[in-house]
Amino acid sequence: MTRTGRTRSHRSKRKRIALALSPLVAVAVAVPLMNSAGAATPSEVTADCSADSDKLENCEFVDVQFKRDSLGPNQRVSTVSDNCGSTGTASKTFNVSASVTRTIQLEDGFTADGGTKLGNSFFEIGVKFNTSEINITRDDKTTTLAFSRTDTVQADSIGFFMWSAKRTDVSGFLKATYKEAQDGQKVFFSPSEGSAGVHVFYPQILKNGTPDGRLWLRNVKCGTPEASGVQNSTRALRSEAGFGAGGENVTDVEIPLSEVVAP
Repeated sequence: MTRTGRTRSHRSKRKRIALALSPLVAVAVAVPLMNSAGAATPSEVTADCSADSDKLENCEFVDVQFKRDSLGPNQRVSTVSDNCGSTGTASKTFNVSASVTRTIQLEDGFTADGGTKLGNSFFEIGVKFNTSEINITRDDKTTTLAFSRTDTVQADSIGFFMWSAKRTDVSGFLKATYKEAQDGQKVFFSPSEGSAGVHVFYPQILKNGTPDGRLWLRNVKCGTPEASGVQNSTRALRSEAGFGAGGENVTDVEIPLSEVVAP
């Protein structure tokens, strides 16, 4: 009987030890699960930076590489003057208007106002690329090219002005610092640290206040598919070919910006 009592006492002690350890094991398992739940993804970093979220201590754009004189989209910047059916050239007056602002190439709908942490970072980075000839302006300032000019429209052709802004393309990534740690850290990136997946295009403004870029008069032969495409579309809805790339029915003549009066 003495032996039986000792056995029961031994088993009881082991149970008490097991019960005492169980809460410690549960806590150890729970901690990593809680830490891994809140890690910010690249998309969340982008969204928080764009919204200037209260969760952020700071958000900044980190530049990795840049390219000056990057040409932007080809834009039609005047009304179309019609000289179809004529056997001679015609002098036409064109009202030309174009504007440039800083743009970000990342995700659809992505914006960063000048008053936000990220907007200020974009501006500070842009200032690094000022030169003696080129200014970088704040994103909330739109710079306009506007003038009237008389030029020649060729026989049996339509004529209009085209514009492609020159920009400094700075590429890099977003670095977000959160107020509270997530997954054991406060700093997260989008798309990733060291990448060049975020492009910020800074318009280059000449010292006289005129946007820098390529300006040209385009003549298109009437009755051609190219002319029909222009006549049946608005400026905003049609993608135009670049300078000298319109084909055999298109003639482009570049206009030096020195001939354009600064606004």
